[in-house]
Amino acid sequence: MKHWIAVGVASGSLLVAGTSGAAQDASPADEVQAKPVTHIVLVHGAFVDASSWAQVIEILQDKGYTVSAVQNPLTSLHDDEVAVRRVLERQNGPTVLVGYSWAGMPITEVGNDPKVTALVYVAALAPEVGESVHDLQKHSAAQASMPGLDAVVEDKYGNYLMDPAGYRQALAHDTPERITRVMAAAQLPMSIAAFDDKVAVAAWHTKPSWYAVSTNDQIVPPDLQEWMARRINARVVRIPSGHASILSHADTVAAMIEDAALHSVPTITK
Repeated sequence: MKHWIAVGVASGSLLVAGTSGAAQDASPADEVQAKPVTHIVLVHGAFVDASSWAQVIEILQDKGYTVSAVQNPLTSLHDDEVAVRRVLERQNGPTVLVGYSWAGMPITEVGNDPKVTALVYVAALAPEVGESVHDLQKHSAAQASMPGLDAVVEDKYGNYLMDPAGYRQALAHDTPERITRVMAAAQLPMSIAAFDDKVAVAAWHTKPSWYAVSTNDQIVPPDLQEWMARRINARVVRIPSGHASILSHADTVAAMIEDAALHSVPTITK
């Protein structure tokens, strides 16, 4: 079992304390070679596209990481899983898998890939086996009254979209309007039916996990995020942000991803 305790965030760097019991089980006689994690795969959520990761990508690239952003179609959980798996196939080394918002669903399912060393959830859904988005939402009484939901509209093709007029307030009220205006224009339709799709695998049972709670979230209740983070035994960082902390606090999100890369180093026993 892993036991992580977050004790703060300062200047974009994470201050954490934690131990991994699994790491203490190796025999002193074993020869273990550490292999650094240098690959990051980022998966976007609803009402955005892969460009939502632009600031985080730039920060991580400047630190020397190989970063790939999945352009997941948001047409079903299965379709998004396929998109994530295809990007993972292109990675030639250990990889941290990161999901924002809805993307917590596909990364939970795909995260059992042997290349994945850690899962990072950013204001993301973290389901158990057999759970859907709608199942998770039932764990918070506040979900039905979240103010950001007022900006969600439906098209005639069975999708959710975010009304551009309410986009910034719903997702990223702490992000400059010039940025959210572009994000609203680039958003992908989100399948309504996908919110009933259930995961068959919960990789967080076997992979170390990190969770960034958006404490000023207007669309996913912070109490639901806290509950999910506790359940998956994640290392937690709390960001005073709207839902889209990847826009307003890209430096802190990138620092958490780097922390996952540094503290989920795979080992090879000879």
